[in-house]
Amino acid sequence: MSQKSAAALRLEVEAALVGRVSAPFQFREQQFAETASTGSAALDVLTQGLPRGALTEIFGPPGSGKTSALAAILASRTRAAELCALIDGRDAFDPASAQAAGVQLHRLLWIRCLELEQVLRAADLLLQGGGFGLVAVDFSDFAPRLVRHIPLNVWFRWRRAVENTRTILLALEQESNAKTCASLVLRMQAKAACWSQAVPNFRHTEALLLESLRSGAERLRSKKKESLPRRIDSRRPAEEDGIRFTTQIAAPYGNPFPLPPRAKRKYPAHPQAH
Repeated sequence: MSQKSAAALRLEVEAALVGRVSAPFQFREQQFAETASTGSAALDVLTQGLPRGALTEIFGPPGSGKTSALAAILASRTRAAELCALIDGRDAFDPASAQAAGVQLHRLLWIRCLELEQVLRAADLLLQGGGFGLVAVDFSDFAPRLVRHIPLNVWFRWRRAVENTRTILLALEQESNAKTCASLVLRMQAKAACWSQAVPNFRHTEALLLESLRSGAERLRSKKKESLPRRIDSRRPAEEDGIRFTTQIAAPYGNPFPLPPRAKRKYPAHPQAH
């Protein structure tokens, strides 16, 4: 049997891959994922930024710092003049504290939900429509057993929806559920709380005020290709994949977004955008 020429073999391979792989023998330069700042220097050191066109998952128990991380990310993206969307799973978002953290609310689409199905439907609509620099889906206040039952094909569909776009897809949960669909996974943990006496030099009260919370973040997964050298804090080992940061508790302020008591509120069957 006569040996086939290289040109003939190349034509056979191209014919077999037609419709599936375009120009299989054409050299392509390595593409690096674009990232955006998290708004926290400590988190930026750990993650090198949030990857665009990918799913980032932040999970941890209540009080672990997920809300503080979300506020920092929203503040960073809205300050950069990007339109952001927050799908609030259980209507727990506080606009006043977010504004105090630096979030520019006029660049934030706030979608208030109560049911898991509303969250999934709203996320599908936003991701299909596009145009957002950041879409955050907050599952934090749902029972973990409910979020655990989200089919894997939903996470895969969301990841495919943001591919080849500049959108950052962010999911906040108590447990990690996206599996390999997530390009970046961070686990948050509460470390310590700092308290001060409510009335200094007054011995007849044991009341204390919460001044700050210390949280830790650990990077469990990162599939991002780095185009720049990794920025390392000189006080930490280069291979360390965990950081700690402190959240200051803001002073009391008036709420410019008063809401009626929850017992009297009626929610529509579909999510509302404000």
